[in-house]
Amino acid sequence: MHPILAYRGRLGPYLAAWVPLGGLMAGLLVIAGSPWVEAAAIAFPMAMIYGFICLAAWYPCKTASPHHVPFARVVTTQVMAAAVSAMLWLFLVDTWVVLLEQIPVFAKATERFPRLVPVILAMGVVLYALAASLHYLLMAFEEARRAERSALELEVLAREAELRSLRAQIDPHFLFNALNSISSLTGSNPAAARQMCVELAEFMRESLRVGGVPNIPLAEELALTEKYLAVERARFGSRLQVEREVSAEAGSCGVPPLVLQPLVENAVRHGVANLVGGGVVRIAARRLGERLHLTVENQMDPEAAVRPGEGVGLANVRGRLAALYGQNASVEVRQDGGIFRVELAWPAVPASAQ
Repeated sequence: MHPILAYRGRLGPYLAAWVPLGGLMAGLLVIAGSPWVEAAAIAFPMAMIYGFICLAAWYPCKTASPHHVPFARVVTTQVMAAAVSAMLWLFLVDTWVVLLEQIPVFAKATERFPRLVPVILAMGVVLYALAASLHYLLMAFEEARRAERSALELEVLAREAELRSLRAQIDPHFLFNALNSISSLTGSNPAAARQMCVELAEFMRESLRVGGVPNIPLAEELALTEKYLAVERARFGSRLQVEREVSAEAGSCGVPPLVLQPLVENAVRHGVANLVGGGVVRIAARRLGERLHLTVENQMDPEAAVRPGEGVGLANVRGRLAALYGQNASVEVRQDGGIFRVELAWPAVPASAQ
């Protein structure tokens, strides 16, 4: 669309810019021999009319874009457009002068008009060139905006694709571990295996429900994590203890769905499961200023071999937070004696799902 007419706030300033140009034209007409009153009566209305005529410069500018056609064609097209515009303007000025002559104060205006023709034609060409330059500038600005918008859209699409890929890793990874646990209980404790299947079905149902939203309240994420822990309690019983320390402000903040589950799963599988007497998984959340801080820590065997690199769950959480918040998110992993701790922090945002 036309870069000036398409926006309500641009036409007014554009026409206002023709007022001083009308004053310049009036001064040139005075130099050419017109009285001041006559020069002003010709210049100001004709300048505004020519402003509307020059709006048509958008069409040759669009046709002869320097980015798509040779420069010689651009010059030829604009010279022809300038000549046509100037001749049309001269005809309109001539008509206006004839009408003005009907007023006594402008008597003999047509007799002085031939001396004004060169000035009017020259100004017509110059003013058209200015209008064409303005249109090229606005077209470049709009093209830059479109390119920026397209880049942002592609960035958003790429981020969403990355998030979908990362979130898609959660279910198979969790299911693999859960099914292994059920398989191990089938022979030794069938009742616990059946209970684990029920809890697993409930957890999967809830995880599918929240999977289509960008974030959920932390309180809901904790409830979902509790359903996962119910699955694991069917296997570990009293060996698995959980402590929570969550502030009310933190509980209402939005978090990506299933952001805690991989961390809690790691705490159970690589911490509590390796301790003969079991252990404690501690979940803490607090809001400090404009940032949300989450901590998941677990007891572990201090003599256990350190696993190289990060597991799938931790890498998944790190990748999701990086895709969502970039450098505004942080993931810190610490191991101090018999305690393994993961600390997450990112900007506190309102929940989009309740």
